[in-house]
Amino acid sequence: MPKGGKKGGHKGRMRTYTSPEEIDAQMKAEKERKKREEEEGASNDNLAEEKLQGSGSDDSEDEGSQKKRGLEGLIEIENPNRVAQKTKKVTDIELEGPRQLSRREREEIEKQQAKERYMKMHLAGKTDQAKADLARLAIIRKQREEAARKKEEEKKAKEAAAAAARGMNSLSLK
Repeated sequence: MPKGGKKGGHKGRMRTYTSPEEIDAQMKAEKERKKREEEEGASNDNLAEEKLQGSGSDDSEDEGSQKKRGLEGLIEIENPNRVAQKTKKVTDIELEGPRQLSRREREEIEKQQAKERYMKMHLAGKTDQAKADLARLAIIRKQREEAARKKEEEKKAKEAAAAAARGMNSLSLK
């Protein structure tokens, strides 16, 4: 079902067409209005150029180049809250200058520096964790040395027992 019900609503009205004479009159009026605007724009441009040469400021150029829409052309309104954006030149921008860091950036840098300091102290063995690790390693090293010593003793004992057994076998054969 179409929008608006069965009867069709407002779209069923009789159409009206513009006559060619009215279209020509509208076109002429539009052309005249554009010519007047161009003449006024040219005279405003000349005034703006004279102001620029006299004062040398960039603000008058920004204000003069903006088109006024609606009632702005008729009524002079100045908004105290509006901040005019100034275009920056590439040569004016300072890239190497000291830039204020945000709180997050500053905290991130401090965190990285603290981590680096801790790692240096850890490698030097000055932190509690490093001392605990070194003590644990020393205990493990001692245990391994004792285990190796016991293996050597057992190996020597087996060799001695095997030599003694061979000696007994050789005596019994003779």
